[in-house]
Amino acid sequence: MPTVQLFITCLTDSFFPKTGEAVVDILNRLGIGVDFAPDQTCCGQPQFNAGLRNDAKMIAEHTIKLFEKTSGDIVTPSGSCAHHFRHNLLELFEGDNEWYPRAEALGKRVFEFTEYLVDQLHVTDLGATWDGLLTYHPSCHTLRGIHVDKQPRTLLKNVKRATLVELPNAQECCGFGGVMSAEHPELSAEWLKRKIANLEATTSPTLVVTDAGCLMHIMGGLKRQGKSQQVVHIAEILNNR
Repeated sequence: MPTVQLFITCLTDSFFPKTGEAVVDILNRLGIGVDFAPDQTCCGQPQFNAGLRNDAKMIAEHTIKLFEKTSGDIVTPSGSCAHHFRHNLLELFEGDNEWYPRAEALGKRVFEFTEYLVDQLHVTDLGATWDGLLTYHPSCHTLRGIHVDKQPRTLLKNVKRATLVELPNAQECCGFGGVMSAEHPELSAEWLKRKIANLEATTSPTLVVTDAGCLMHIMGGLKRQGKSQQVVHIAEILNNR
């Protein structure tokens, strides 16, 4: 049985463990073993984005050394963490003859979850079912950072009994943006209002995302506004049978 490494992400581990369980269930059903390195930490993207490069390097070096002890592809239910490993680490270690090639090797092993299913395993239908309308929010790093868009959409279109409707202005940020939401809360709040208004325009009761940051941010906004819509990670949709 082929085996992958699961990079769970700090937000999923802390707030949305069912997403991680869904990822493992799906991969196991497809005949893929899943290993989990318990010493994994945050990917270090918040520190990188905040300009704390020394702190980001310490986290990155730990992660690189940890996964160098393992074999196989690394799958993560987060486009932003995948982007960080593939792109930000190369910037972080530019000119470093020791760590740059090690960071590059790590990045080549990393795949966002839907990307792994469609592009590596060539799976587009998981036999999932979901009653009613679904609409999809493409997270910024997933869409623009690693150019993953058709993969989640294809998987969702093949969910039985579900109808996928287009989210207006789908490519707009939800307002989370990592540290951006903390540094510019007023701007973040306005983007969130627009995202929720666009969700309401679809009449879909369920918004599907690929990243826990967007999930947490939009879910919080809906709760504060007293809205009934739910936000669900795509892994949980695809694991519903």
